[in-house]
Amino acid sequence: MLFQGDSITDGNRGRDSDPNHILGHGYAFWIAAERGFALAKQQPAFVNRGISGNRVSDLEARWTEDAIDLRPDTISILIGVNDILTSIAEPGGFDPASYEADYRRLLARTRRELPAARLVLCEPFILPGGHTDYDWAAWNAAARACGAAVRRLADEFGAVFVPLQDAFDAACELAPAAYWIWDGVHPTTAGHGLLARRWLDTVQASAAAIV
Repeated sequence: MLFQGDSITDGNRGRDSDPNHILGHGYAFWIAAERGFALAKQQPAFVNRGISGNRVSDLEARWTEDAIDLRPDTISILIGVNDILTSIAEPGGFDPASYEADYRRLLARTRRELPAARLVLCEPFILPGGHTDYDWAAWNAAARACGAAVRRLADEFGAVFVPLQDAFDAACELAPAAYWIWDGVHPTTAGHGLLARRWLDTVQASAAAIV
């Protein structure tokens, strides 16, 4: 089971073999803990190769080493917020068409070289605060465009789509946005718990279930 993405997936993971820290302290750890306990007899392997700051193009540049060569049974990807962050203040702002085209190329290669791998595509998400206060309307439009692109790609490549924006939006009825995402982009502990629960509820009810 391979987790891929940016800092939200990275979770300040260790870069050595120390099992205490190798999965980071975010949703990937939470999911691995739950399924690892439930499937102890099978001893499933969980790998986190998220890297803080990554965009889709960065995933593509390291995809051989950090995905193809690992031969994972399942690949879960959460990517997009840095694509927005690095471009939203530029002339023209965020380009959802380029994001989708780059992501499509990555998935097409994965399907060619790992045809049996199950794919899980997670919807990028944001909330008001911190980074997103720069221009909430633009950030919100970009995030929705990212989500729509990921949903289309999941349909196109037979992947499981994990909706997340609606879960964070609904959570704000229980507690303020900063309780779930402290800077508009990065989840708090509670936010990672929400993400992990939505991931498990969605994936475990699908053909990509970790069983």
